[in-house]
Amino acid sequence: MSVSFECATDSVLAPERLFDLARDVSAHTDSMSVFRETVVGGVRSGLIGLHEDVTWRAWHFGLPLQMTSRITAMSPPRSFTDEQTRGPFRYFTHEHEFRPHGKGTIMIDRVSFAAPLGFLGQVVEHLVLAKYMRKLIEQRNSFLQSIDR
Repeated sequence: MSVSFECATDSVLAPERLFDLARDVSAHTDSMSVFRETVVGGVRSGLIGLHEDVTWRAWHFGLPLQMTSRITAMSPPRSFTDEQTRGPFRYFTHEHEFRPHGKGTIMIDRVSFAAPLGFLGQVVEHLVLAKYMRKLIEQRNSFLQSIDR
């Protein structure tokens, strides 16, 4: 089994600006500072691009976790996709879409993942991780919107 969810965030920022902010390594680590997230490999600063990797290290549930993601698809400034290549999930895919809306943008995040632990992993996916991951995405999106204000 797996978990999939979608978050839509209405923003006053232009699609081009949000597209870049969502790929900015420093903006990401700043948005996840409460989890002591740092870059330990790959692209360490600036904007991550197509076919580039970044390895993050952060603390979640009291454990140090490491995950390497690669940008596997990109259509500036409309969308990009990152996928886990190494890390705690059986798989993890995050599609980012930026749609012009009025004077701003609707930022849509589509996340799909599977935990690594068989039946126990399925229970954890649905009871804990789905809510936890949605909250992380919402927190990141709120942070990105606040950068230019």
